[in-house]
Amino acid sequence: MEKIQIVHTNDLHSHFENFPRIARFIENSRNTSIADDFYLFDIGDAMDRAHPLTEATNGKANIEWMNQLHYDAATIGNNEGLGNSHQELMHLYDEANFPVILDNLYDEKTKQLADFAKPFKVLTTKSGTKIGVIGMTAPFILTYPLLNWDIRLIQDILPQALAAVKDCDVIILLSHLGVSMDRLIAKNHPEIDVIIGSHTHHLFEKGEMDNGVLLAAAGKYGQNIGNIDLELNDQKEITNKVAFTTRTADLPKEKADDAWILAQHEKGEKLLDQRKIANLPVSLSKDYQAPHAVINEALDAMQDFTGAEVAILSSGLFLKDLPKGVISQKDLHDLLPHAIHAMKTTMTGENVWRLVMEMEKNRLYLRTHQQKGMGFRGKIFGEIVYRGIKIDSKRNVYVNGQELNPNQEYTLALLDHYLFVPYFPSIEIAGDNEILYPKFLRNVFGDYLSKKYPI
Repeated sequence: MEKIQIVHTNDLHSHFENFPRIARFIENSRNTSIADDFYLFDIGDAMDRAHPLTEATNGKANIEWMNQLHYDAATIGNNEGLGNSHQELMHLYDEANFPVILDNLYDEKTKQLADFAKPFKVLTTKSGTKIGVIGMTAPFILTYPLLNWDIRLIQDILPQALAAVKDCDVIILLSHLGVSMDRLIAKNHPEIDVIIGSHTHHLFEKGEMDNGVLLAAAGKYGQNIGNIDLELNDQKEITNKVAFTTRTADLPKEKADDAWILAQHEKGEKLLDQRKIANLPVSLSKDYQAPHAVINEALDAMQDFTGAEVAILSSGLFLKDLPKGVISQKDLHDLLPHAIHAMKTTMTGENVWRLVMEMEKNRLYLRTHQQKGMGFRGKIFGEIVYRGIKIDSKRNVYVNGQELNPNQEYTLALLDHYLFVPYFPSIEIAGDNEILYPKFLRNVFGDYLSKKYPI
């Protein structure tokens, strides 16, 4: 009876506070494994620019950490794929000592698979069992093309990926696709033995068996670590497969952990603080009602960057004040850690009116709403603040002092975040939306401040 052990991580999102215990668990699992072969996989979103060290190194600090643990393979998530420029992603894995398995991300110009990726990998155990590993990432068809990537749909790519490993004894899919897609794939492709999932941050504490396919997933942020055990007979057929997870918080903590975690944060902040941006004549407050509110400067920046007639932002984006004097990338990252981009939206006056009414209807709810995901890295959505838009008691809307013309087209500076959240459907339904990659909101804001308040 051949035994294979697999340990897996996913959606770590640069939660360095869990990294020391995860590293020890992996090393201990490898050293004490009673299996004939041991493998380690990561299923994407290992990095998140909300952490200053990831931001300062464009994710390369995360790869350095992974290198120490000797992963056998990894795939990418949207934080690697969309949180980096095309060039940054091309070079993210330059120093990686593990292969990136990814079969659905192609260069838009060459139409070839991304240079850093391999479509599949065949691992051969000591007993000669061949394990075919394929990888897929979530196909964000609206945004990957903005970074000059050709993202392919799963139904188009999976058949050819499976054909490449069809002669292997074991087939494993590294899936940064989400739990619904994993279940659908299991339903349609029982020839896959194991799907290790991620993206939707789902946790299968004891795995899930769908149509004979074992689904495994370890939640989010490194709060859990996944384990899969396979047993094969002499004909190299799987006779037993189980999955389970271990809570990271239940693992022993060592005295040096806190110092290491703090050091990663401080190292990132130091690197960012060396990159000076602007010299502010006054402090800017995160309070949107303050005389010198940071949101007012940000609205100016959005209009300047997009060339739009009006702008809309939410106060919950701004997490801290900006101090008077010279500010750095650290200050901007502390203020706006979000993976959010500016967007220029064009729509008729009739639809502008409808959008404003949606915003007014949701205003009280969103003021204290605890927003999560969709690029947002703050706490609450906050107050909606308009630039160039007024509403009177009769629900008439005015743009830059002129009553709205229902048939005229207007341009609005918004955020892609507002397109993805469900509160303002008119943006998606009626807007001609131009998402402006690759700069994040903090980069747009920083460029504006450096121009207006040069050092």
